[in-house]
Amino acid sequence: MNDYPVIVRRARAGAVATVAINNPARLNCLGHAQITAFIDAVTALTDEPDLRLLIVTGEGDRAFMGGANLHELGELNPPRARDFLTLIHRMCKVLRDLPVPVIARVNGFCLGAGLEVMAACDMHIASDNAIFGMPEVKIGLPSVVEAALLPQLIGWGRTRLLLYTGDNIDAPTALAWGLVEEVVPAADLDSALDRWVDSIVESGPQAIRLQKELIREWEAMPVNDAIEAGIRRIYQAYQSDEPTQMVADAIRRLKARQRR
Repeated sequence: MNDYPVIVRRARAGAVATVAINNPARLNCLGHAQITAFIDAVTALTDEPDLRLLIVTGEGDRAFMGGANLHELGELNPPRARDFLTLIHRMCKVLRDLPVPVIARVNGFCLGAGLEVMAACDMHIASDNAIFGMPEVKIGLPSVVEAALLPQLIGWGRTRLLLYTGDNIDAPTALAWGLVEEVVPAADLDSALDRWVDSIVESGPQAIRLQKELIREWEAMPVNDAIEAGIRRIYQAYQSDEPTQMVADAIRRLKARQRR
């Protein structure tokens, strides 16, 4: 297993998948082998009807993903550079296209292409020793592909600060900026993550998938169009019996609490 570029784990009777970059000796940096294996692993999950969510992380406790492999970057020419960056984009896109929520479990360094992968996830939780940065300008390159997602997370000014300076920020700063939604001590990372997992798994499976699809549409829509799209998703939701059953269950729990 240690020779595999990524490791896939399953939990909750297969409902929860984890895909981890397996290159801890090099801070889980991303070379062609890691990127293609990651794309294949996530793509294989796409058509699983019982999948409820995906967790993305890096093996070990030092890094989520430490950026692109510098040795491979140093060997690129213009056409190969275009192909390599397109591959990183595909790595991010499979997460955005996955029909269930994706949680980034950030356990250390999260740099460059690794931060772009994190930004492509739906939710982000980090250990308090996590470090974030987009250092591409320091090696003569602009930050590209899913760096374009950063303004909607942290605003244009902070995006410019990260991309123009190439400087790193710590976990409390990332939380204050809105780059991540929660920061916890490293020892508590998995227990905090489990609370998110519990909430998603106990929700309606169809509702969660419709919600992700709708949020993706909202990103590119004016407000009025986004509202109409939401109404269409409610119509879709009621085409199954999931809402009726889950509302009835909620009413039963409410009545039970009132009788106590």
